[in-house]
Amino acid sequence: GGARFVAAWAASVQGPYPVGNPTAQPDLRFAFPDANAGARDQTFRLIVKPDIFGRQARIRLSNAFGAKAITFDDVYVGLQNSGAAVVAGTSQKVAFAGQNSVTVEPGKWVTSDPIPLAFVRHPADPLLVGRKLAVSFHVAGETGPMTWHAKALTTSFVTRPGAGSASADEGEQKFPFSTASWYFLDAVEMTAAPGTRVVVGFGDSITDGTASTINGDDRWPDVFSRRLKAARIP
Repeated sequence: GGARFVAAWAASVQGPYPVGNPTAQPDLRFAFPDANAGARDQTFRLIVKPDIFGRQARIRLSNAFGAKAITFDDVYVGLQNSGAAVVAGTSQKVAFAGQNSVTVEPGKWVTSDPIPLAFVRHPADPLLVGRKLAVSFHVAGETGPMTWHAKALTTSFVTRPGAGSASADEGEQKFPFSTASWYFLDAVEMTAAPGTRVVVGFGDSITDGTASTINGDDRWPDVFSRRLKAARIP
């Protein structure tokens, strides 16, 4: 129907971890004992709030600040329930050029194949307003230095080192560690009607949300987005 992909969420890549200025970051020494080694055979479950929903999505994974190739596999996108839990039946497996895994070289990034979101019956469904996605992926072996966005102001989750893949698990028990940052994921796109416009908030830590509420989604770009929607500006 002429729909096209537009950016629905994005975070500037930084790095490598732990270079940056996170807010309310838990102690991550047990999740990532060695910053140079990065994550090791672990699963990330990153929580993000897209500005719009569509019937299809794409995600982008970045190794911009990495020092070695990283293999991502068992990638899933679902609707967050609460904490690290995913709403049952909403998880969709993500492919990259038709494959279950993708290897990203240092300094590179990759965009997924289109992901059907069966839970999106209508993009304007009011029940989707404010809902968040859980983007889960497993990293095989050691990642080396990790590309991240330090000040997420949103709680995400990660498994123990060496825990293997837990991406398909819809529960929260396998994700004992929380983090206030995003890792590797730097964009989510959604299908939208032709003519849909995208506003990019470009700035410093104020635009990033400094002094706003953890998990409150009250950065000024969030508030601006809500005002645009209230004024019915597409």
